[in-house]
Amino acid sequence: MLKKYRASSCTTILAGKKATINGATLISRNEDGSDKLNPQRFVLIKSEDQMHHYKAVISGCEFDLPEEAQAYTSIPDANTEFGIWAAAGINESNVAMSATETITTNPRIQGLDPYDEGGLGEEDFVTVTLPYIKTAREGVERLGALLTAHGTYEPNGIAFSDQDEVWWLETIGGHHWAAVRIPDNAYVVAPNRMNIDNFDFDSEDTMCSSDLKELIDAHHLNPDFEGYNLRHIFGSSTIKDTVYNNPRTWYGQKFFTPEVEFEYDFMAQDIPFIQRANRLITVEDVKFVLSSHYENTEFDPYGNTNSEAEKHMIRPIGLNRNMNIHILEIRNDVAKELAGVHWLGFGANSFNYVVPFYSHVTDTPAAFRDTTTDYDPTKYYWLAATCGLLGDGDYDRAVDNYRNSELKAFSRFRGLQNETDKLGAEADLLKVNQSLADIAMEMQTALLGDMVISGSKHMTLKFSFAD
Repeated sequence: MLKKYRASSCTTILAGKKATINGATLISRNEDGSDKLNPQRFVLIKSEDQMHHYKAVISGCEFDLPEEAQAYTSIPDANTEFGIWAAAGINESNVAMSATETITTNPRIQGLDPYDEGGLGEEDFVTVTLPYIKTAREGVERLGALLTAHGTYEPNGIAFSDQDEVWWLETIGGHHWAAVRIPDNAYVVAPNRMNIDNFDFDSEDTMCSSDLKELIDAHHLNPDFEGYNLRHIFGSSTIKDTVYNNPRTWYGQKFFTPEVEFEYDFMAQDIPFIQRANRLITVEDVKFVLSSHYENTEFDPYGNTNSEAEKHMIRPIGLNRNMNIHILEIRNDVAKELAGVHWLGFGANSFNYVVPFYSHVTDTPAAFRDTTTDYDPTKYYWLAATCGLLGDGDYDRAVDNYRNSELKAFSRFRGLQNETDKLGAEADLLKVNQSLADIAMEMQTALLGDMVISGSKHMTLKFSFAD
């Protein structure tokens, strides 16, 4: 029997190298949990510190790991009661992985290939995959083999990238899987549902379980008259999807591809998985979408002209459940030692920053590494969480301060990054990452101070008379 484990519900954005402004591949995700805070850490796992035998906390699944492991960045929970939950990282080969996006299933596949309670899950995937792969394609192959051998107890989507390719893998039932290479000139916005739609079993840009097509055909799983749409075959099309999942894809695609607003309803079940933007995508764009709450629509929870029913009709992308936001950028225009950038923010995305940490390092800054389970505003997670709470209660006043502050923070991050890139392999990346962390702490502290100072004048508990 599975040990009880924490909730996870996320939003993913992927972009190929010809879809981004600087020719980098991007994989990104909000790691979302429950309404209860779940403090996050940012660590570097050295090759010599990687375990050689793995045992999952939740399922008890255990097996030996390869002897040779690479170092990699990781974003584990501060509370290890439910396991590591490494979430995402970049390894020494400049291969990135993000795991996982919880997705959906249906009873037809569950009746044939039910979940395996002794298998692997989100807790495990990064730790048993990322240290051992040299390309994104290898990541798909290794994780696919692990799913075939050990199974899984939950449905998930997992992203991989290197300097050339972006891949998206979705688990199917207990022991099956399928993966698609994202076209170089395309992007994806993936919510908590089965996302892959049209699937070509004969393409070099797809991979899957060896018997997947036979499984579909032999058991009459395909509801369509032609083609193989994996979302239709293995996924869901529920009322919950129309308010919890589909609106997130609609809003994200509307931001990158404005005509989507007129082509699809925000609740539509068949919004395409692969999409092309009307411009080249930036990290700042991705941060905006992963922080968004339907701004300039009737569904914004912070809106002043919409009804209470409209404000709470559909699930926002940025919300109180955000635990971390990571944007993993693998660049092609710098030395290999500087190619991997692990952009990272903690807490609710509406009032945090994403910091561009270089991944080829031997340690991470203490303010991000040493997050405690108890409140400690000297650590970035808790400082950002405080800003998120205060900003939520006084949004109209706080948001303008935040937007100005975010512009300054991004500018300072970009400036330091540009200086570092010019130094190439000679750059002291440990020192640079510490400087980036110091800027983030300074700016987040200043934002908190602005919120307290400006907000105190508008407290309810005040009186017009004075001595």
